[in-house]
Amino acid sequence: MSTSPVFVGRSISLDDLAAVALRGRKVALDDGARERVRAARAAIDALAAGGDAAPNVYGVNTGFGALSETRIGAADIRRLQRNLIRSHACGIGVDLPIPVVRAMLVLRAQVLAAGHSGVRDLVIDRLCAMLDKGVHPRVPSQGSVGASGDLSPLAHLALTLIGEGEAYYEGQLRPSAEAMKLAGIEPIELEAKEGLALINGTQMMTAIGALALLTSERLASAADVAGAMSLEALLGSRRPFDPRLMRVRRHPGQEVTADNLRRILGPSEGSEIGESHIHCSKVQDAYSLRCMPQVHGATRDALVWVRKILEVEVDAVTDNPLVFLEDAAGKSLPRAELISGGNFHGQYLALALDLAAIGIAELANVSERRVEQLVNPALSGGLTPFLAPHSGLHSGFMIAQVAAASLVSENKVLCHPASVDSIPSSAGKEDHVSMGSVGALKLMKVVENVTHGIAIEILVAAAGLDQRLPLKPSTGVQAAHAFVRRTIPPLTDDRPLYKEIASVAESLRDGSLLEAVEAAIGGLS
Repeated sequence: MSTSPVFVGRSISLDDLAAVALRGRKVALDDGARERVRAARAAIDALAAGGDAAPNVYGVNTGFGALSETRIGAADIRRLQRNLIRSHACGIGVDLPIPVVRAMLVLRAQVLAAGHSGVRDLVIDRLCAMLDKGVHPRVPSQGSVGASGDLSPLAHLALTLIGEGEAYYEGQLRPSAEAMKLAGIEPIELEAKEGLALINGTQMMTAIGALALLTSERLASAADVAGAMSLEALLGSRRPFDPRLMRVRRHPGQEVTADNLRRILGPSEGSEIGESHIHCSKVQDAYSLRCMPQVHGATRDALVWVRKILEVEVDAVTDNPLVFLEDAAGKSLPRAELISGGNFHGQYLALALDLAAIGIAELANVSERRVEQLVNPALSGGLTPFLAPHSGLHSGFMIAQVAAASLVSENKVLCHPASVDSIPSSAGKEDHVSMGSVGALKLMKVVENVTHGIAIEILVAAAGLDQRLPLKPSTGVQAAHAFVRRTIPPLTDDRPLYKEIASVAESLRDGSLLEAVEAAIGGLS
């Protein structure tokens, strides 16, 4: 991992975000961005200095939402910002995981560092300090409708910044004031517009979506490995992955998947299992085997579009209103202009996150069908029923397939798109909302289910390969099989499988199984 900080105010990649969220990489405000932030803040200070004679500017000297026409006196501007954070911190449900909260913190700092929000640079420095010293606000997962962005979750972030609410520090949940004091960070008193600038935006949706996408991209390759293991165990054909077949349809994801499968499987002659049935009478394999490029590939192409949306969003300015020091042609203005708009609306993310859930769920759907092929003696080509050592006395992997089916069925419910719903809020002022936050939470669960579903297939396929011994599979499949067998012995008697499923799932999350395969055959796409 790079030891240099991620600089907010510059473009941030999804990998940068993951490095901060998952691996504790440092964060700092870029020097050039600091100057932009200060220039925008000067415009807000000038407006606030106008006192009661200043024009109405949303969120600076007015109420919020349906109360935007209510004028707030100059003496109450600080109180207005503090009350905004307090009133909006009404999240419910289980807490968001700390990596998601860390991603939210860096994304919020990135929005403010663009220099259009009008906050002091001190606010951004404090967010960076919270990240670097491990003060993680407690953020309940529910309560956002995805417009005006993730108001409630972001309010919980801001509560800790002002020394209120709760935060995790050194493994314990503490009052935020205590956590900040122990970390040596001074809470701040919010000035004009700063409370609003901290909570308008899509940072919960983006944080969950970005981390889920990176996991999903790894799962797409892991699904290729799992499918290759099953194909060898089931004496399947490599011919459906011929590049000529891919060329005449031309979907990029399909071609990538087929290329991965060809590299993992190699030619039939490079596999003792493959060579053993090269002249068999079987004409075609089941769809779950021969259509892997078309099914896995469609998921890959969906994730490509999701990545494009998220790459834009991590650098997007989603506050409201925004401070502009130039006109539309880029010429400096004699006086800053504040424009109210709707960049906080989460519709782009709502659609992308729904698609990501649908796309990634299909990997588990088709994986479970391959598991059925492996455990069903009518389909498995000579493997024992449920891959049990002694059928009847042993149940083998009977309930592993049931568990996979359960995950797939749950995903079918979770994949109903959240984005097709909207419910008016704030007395009709916010009359269309994205529900992208709901989509994000569903996606997080779908990804976890898919991780366990593919782990089950790998475990079951490894047992199928055991039954093909002494015939050896291809080099890539051998590497995957050997990785599993380093920690999980062959099934010689019934035993609890839940820890083994969890162990393989963890190797998919951390990428170690893929690394083992790539060490043997080279990098996969």
